[in-house]
Amino acid sequence: MNLGRISVIAFNVFRETLREQVLYLILLFTLILVAAVNLLPQLSASGEKKIILDVGIAAIEIVGLIVAVFVGTALVNKEIDKRTIFVLIAKPMSRAEFILGKHLGITSVLALLVGAMSAIFIVVMTLGRIPVPISAILVANFYIFWQLMLLGAIAILFGTFTSSLLASLLTFATYVMGNFTKDLLALGEISRSESLQTVTRIIYLILPDLSRANLKNEAVYGLLPSLPDLFTNGVYILSYTLLVLAIAILIFARKQF
Repeated sequence: MNLGRISVIAFNVFRETLREQVLYLILLFTLILVAAVNLLPQLSASGEKKIILDVGIAAIEIVGLIVAVFVGTALVNKEIDKRTIFVLIAKPMSRAEFILGKHLGITSVLALLVGAMSAIFIVVMTLGRIPVPISAILVANFYIFWQLMLLGAIAILFGTFTSSLLASLLTFATYVMGNFTKDLLALGEISRSESLQTVTRIIYLILPDLSRANLKNEAVYGLLPSLPDLFTNGVYILSYTLLVLAIAILIFARKQF
C-alpha cells in the first residue's frame, strides 16, 4: 500500500470535484440560509428561531448528501467510461489504492463543504442576531460529515458493480432506510411476530444505523449525547465505513475490464 499513490488519486478527485460546481452548491446553501432568515416572520418567537436553525442544519446535510451520492457513485464509472481506468491499473497501483484514493478524495471534498457551510451558517445566524449553541451545532455538523463519509463509501461500493444512476438510487435508499433502522428494530421488538422480529433484526444488522449520527434535533437546543455515546457512535460509523470500503475493494479486485 503506497500512501503517495493514494494521495495522488485523492488530490485529483478533490480538484475535479471542486470544478464540478461544488462551489455553486455552497452559494446555493448561503442563499437558502439568507432567504430563511429574511422570509420568516420577525424572529420574535423562539419557535421560529428553532425553525431557522433546523433549516440551516438540514440544508448542510442535504447539500452534502447530493455531493456524496452523485459524485461518489460516478467516481469509478467515470474512469471506466473515459477509458482512463486502463492506464491507472496498468501502472504500479493496486485496485485497493485506487478505491481508497477515491474515497479519501470525496471525503476531503465533503470535509471542506461541511466546514465552509458550518462557518457560513454561524456567520449568517450571528448577523441575524439569532442565538446559536455553537459548540452543539459544530458537533452535530461533524457527525453530519461523519455520516457523509460513510455514504461516500457506500456510493463507491455501489458504483463498482452497477451504473451511476442505479448506484445513486441505491445509495439514496440506504440513506433513507439507514435513518429508520432503529425504528424498524423497535417495531419488531414490540410486535408479537417472531418472523417480523427476525426480519427487522437482519435489516438492522445489514443496513447502517445512521440515526447514530443524527444530532440535529438535540443540537438546536444546545443538547448533545454523553461523551461515551458520542465516541461509541463515531467508532460505529468509522467501522462501518471501513467494512464497506473492504467490500468495495474485494468487488473491484474481481472486476474484469
